[in-house]
Amino acid sequence: MQNTNQNQENTNRNQENRTLSDEAYMVPPGQECMTPSLEESMRYLSERLKPDTNFDIVYRVINVGGKQACIYFIDGFCKDELMMKILQYFIGLKPEDMPESAYEMAKRATPYVEVDLKDKWSDIFYNILSGVFALFIDGYDRCVLIDSRTYPARGVSEPEKDKTLRGSKDGFVETVVFNTALIRRRIRSTELRMEMMNAGKSSRTDIVLCYMDNRVDHQFLNKIKKRISEIKVDALTMNQESLAECIYERKWFNPFPKFKFTERPDTASAQILEGDIIILVDNSPSAMIVPTSIFDIVEEADDYYFPPITGTYLRLSRFLIGILTYLITPTFLLLMQHQEWIPESFRFILLKEESNIPLIAQFLLLELAIDGLKLAAINTPNMLSTPLSVMAALVLGEFSVKSGWFNAEVMLYMAFVAIANYTQSSYELGYALKFMRILNLILTALFGVYGYVAAILVLVLSIVCNRTLSGQSYIYPILPFNLKQLAKRFLRLRLPESRQ
Repeated sequence: MQNTNQNQENTNRNQENRTLSDEAYMVPPGQECMTPSLEESMRYLSERLKPDTNFDIVYRVINVGGKQACIYFIDGFCKDELMMKILQYFIGLKPEDMPESAYEMAKRATPYVEVDLKDKWSDIFYNILSGVFALFIDGYDRCVLIDSRTYPARGVSEPEKDKTLRGSKDGFVETVVFNTALIRRRIRSTELRMEMMNAGKSSRTDIVLCYMDNRVDHQFLNKIKKRISEIKVDALTMNQESLAECIYERKWFNPFPKFKFTERPDTASAQILEGDIIILVDNSPSAMIVPTSIFDIVEEADDYYFPPITGTYLRLSRFLIGILTYLITPTFLLLMQHQEWIPESFRFILLKEESNIPLIAQFLLLELAIDGLKLAAINTPNMLSTPLSVMAALVLGEFSVKSGWFNAEVMLYMAFVAIANYTQSSYELGYALKFMRILNLILTALFGVYGYVAAILVLVLSIVCNRTLSGQSYIYPILPFNLKQLAKRFLRLRLPESRQ
């Protein structure tokens, strides 16, 4: 009885997916499969693809071995020289050499490697709109699909965000096939799997799951596949972020990231060998790594491109600076409220001038101003970035202190926080610490030492009570405790061993 219910559930799911697919390509009921009549096929294709309106959808009627045929493709997606040679071959076929079926046509009469056969209109439309060359021949009940596409793509170069002092200088691009090739180049194993899926009724965005079959957690892998297959959105407009929000549908009040993003193929390959899953989304130049703990997020490639002692120093420095970026401004605010706690040797940290604006207001204004400067830097043309940076440093730095809006000590500590945030590459983790720091500033200003301690408890609970996407502890190997793994997280003693 249970098997019967499960089979019925699978049937309903397949029917639902088929309905969504047909709806996406406007296939009416009763016309899911093509017919051997070329005239009917051309009429149906013209109704759906509108080649007379869409200038980039090209079709041409030709003669192949004495039979009428029609080709459809997207202009700009096909390799011109290759398609010219294939068309010359098709047009030169003699009637006695013409196969009797589409299967024989694809098997022995098509001079190309990547050839497929489809008879469902939804599959045919998906392939044509993805850039595949489609050949329809009168009398054949299936379409011959020749994958000769080439996508517009930029060159493989070092990513702007995930730079390293040593190591490879290549990075992911917006074409998913190039990204999988960069991983294949580093992992030459028969256990490496590149599984293609798609999501979005209109966009049908390609999604690739990369993993080692003998190392991945298959239960978690099946959970990811199920969540992707159940995504019911019109399009993944924001690529990986849209996919991440669809995969993780719980409340997002905890700011600490569930995913790690990287633009480096070497980092992605290392995580695959560790047993993690890499999710590549077409049109996105970065890889999404799951599951991810807090220690995975703070790791960087430079830790392993230097000797162990240097890598350990870089890693511990990153941890320490991350803690300081959270504590330095709330601690200074607390000490200014209780100046009697400051030892005599540290009395120099006291404000030298009287504050015209409360310290909490100064810190909050500067937190907002720093984000404003980031946004301005992103949108500033390169030719103007240098002079505007100098002007911003003079006006916002020196003159803001002289005008009495801000104290020099506040400017110093906020400058340290702004620069120190770039010691780690995860924007999500940086903003998580920023939100927690702002909460600490507000609670400290309102409740003094009790607010300061309460904010730290909120930070600790937000990290400790968080879970990875697979349901594991966010702070493993601290909880549950594993001394050997904990030492590897803090100390770069040797190259990490892959999980067996």
